[in-house]
Amino acid sequence: MMDTDKEDLLRKVNSWFIENNKKLSLAESCTGGLLSSWIAAQAGVSAFFQGAVVSYAGSVKVGVLGVTRQTLESCGEVSTDVAAEMAAGVCQRMNSDWAVSITGIAGPTGGTEDKPVGTVCFGVCGPDFEKTVRVNFKEKERTLLQQESALYALQLLWQCLPHTQNKEEF
Repeated sequence: MMDTDKEDLLRKVNSWFIENNKKLSLAESCTGGLLSSWIAAQAGVSAFFQGAVVSYAGSVKVGVLGVTRQTLESCGEVSTDVAAEMAAGVCQRMNSDWAVSITGIAGPTGGTEDKPVGTVCFGVCGPDFEKTVRVNFKEKERTLLQQESALYALQLLWQCLPHTQNKEEF
């Protein structure tokens, strides 16, 4: 997806939230707030964007986002279970209708055989809705992986929002 496509998608998401009078919050780990900065750069976001938590440390995931210690210990910080709890936690704590979470291994170190560098887990939650996805973007340069992860999360959010034009898979 080219930058102009990213900008178009950001405008669509912005418009959807404003038109539907819904609120959005984010919980980002490996992307370090990149998706939040993209959303905040759009005009009119104060109408729907509640905010974001950048939670690198497990203690922040637990203390601020409400991820359970049991989930962290049994699944690891990079897991769909943690991504689901991050999204649900930020959604509840920021009184949002929808939330997106991103947690992954951006590298260049930290990967394992089970979870190599490039493994990223995403969570989306909304009214009576929850979806998680695990993706391996393969080993890439750190900032490229962060950009791809933020863009994937934006695409995933758009796909999950309840309207008919966005149900194509990517």
